[in-house]
Amino acid sequence: SFDWNDGLFDVTWSENNENMLITCSGDGSLQIWDMAKTKGPLQVYKEHTLEAYSVDWSQTRGEQLVVSGSWDQTAKLWDPAVGKSLCTFKGHEAVIYSTIWSPHIPGCFASASGDQTLRIWDVKTPGVKLVIPAHQAEVLSCDWCKYDENLLVTGAVDCSLKGWDLRNIRQPVFVLLGHTYAIRRVKFSPFHATILASCSYDFTVRFWDFSKPNPLLETVEHHTEFTCGLDLSLHNRGQV
Repeated sequence: SFDWNDGLFDVTWSENNENMLITCSGDGSLQIWDMAKTKGPLQVYKEHTLEAYSVDWSQTRGEQLVVSGSWDQTAKLWDPAVGKSLCTFKGHEAVIYSTIWSPHIPGCFASASGDQTLRIWDVKTPGVKLVIPAHQAEVLSCDWCKYDENLLVTGAVDCSLKGWDLRNIRQPVFVLLGHTYAIRRVKFSPFHATILASCSYDFTVRFWDFSKPNPLLETVEHHTEFTCGLDLSLHNRGQV
């Protein structure tokens, strides 16, 4: 285990070194850790001026890029081998809660924000590529479908999950209702194109298949407090 002197809000594994991970924290910094060297962080990046709330390592081969999102309303692009950020992305009008790389398109990431929008960015251009007014509430989480490069899901304070096709953003392609409090994290399945999982301040984890007439597959009520995060195993099809 590693210690840091402020709250840690997110963590991401390196895609090319099984011992490396990056965390982000309440003091606005990112920390790189090496499980083979447990003394302290290898590097600390301190550029965000408020809480760093989200961090993600790119999954596409051939690039080693990390994106972070902050309550300072910016996202930053990092190369872990370089001591400072490569680029800062501005445009959101409230805190950024989630920044997620596309698993399909190199250099493309999505961000979800308290300004009620989902935004799509391309690291090769500084401005925002696409702005989706996703909910009439703060958007706390987003994720990309692993089987469709144009499909994303958002989860929000309005208790709903919405699916978005980037080729036509006028209407969501699906809306999933059932949670009774804000949705904190949503993830698509790595094994099924239409299955996703969400967790919420209503203490539950829910599994959905948006292709079905009754999309709610299961509600898991094991937790006795806010459920803040979840992920699905890439190796074991049934493990969350």
